[in-house]
Amino acid sequence: MARFIVLFVIAAVVFTVFSIIDCAVQPATRHRGVSKRWWIVITCVPVIGGLLWFLIGRARRSQARPVAPDDDPAFLGSLDSVADQDERIRQLEEELAKLDEELGAGGPAPAPDDGTTPDGPDGTEGDERPDGGRGTRG
Repeated sequence: MARFIVLFVIAAVVFTVFSIIDCAVQPATRHRGVSKRWWIVITCVPVIGGLLWFLIGRARRSQARPVAPDDDPAFLGSLDSVADQDERIRQLEEELAKLDEELGAGGPAPAPDDGTTPDGPDGTEGDERPDGGRGTRG
């Protein structure tokens, strides 16, 4: 029985200290009923003061939940119509096809399969550089 009383007293002290700290750190706009000073005094009453604080004195925080883009009418209104999106996709596909045609007709030559690298800008093969392959910074 004595252990139960000791545990109850420890829990009551922890709850009271927690409620005092919670009351003290809340902005004055979040206190209902009496002023912040009075709520701190009320919460000093063990257990009952903390219960009164959490049940009556502490105002709920206004939760302005963020709205997901697909639930936001302003965002949905700013989107182009499906026909505009389809037209943009068609234009991008045409541009991609043109780029493919340009690369296919006069694009760079494929790399040789014999293990050497293509010719460098100075006309020598990539493996045979005059500076021993180390390169210079320009």
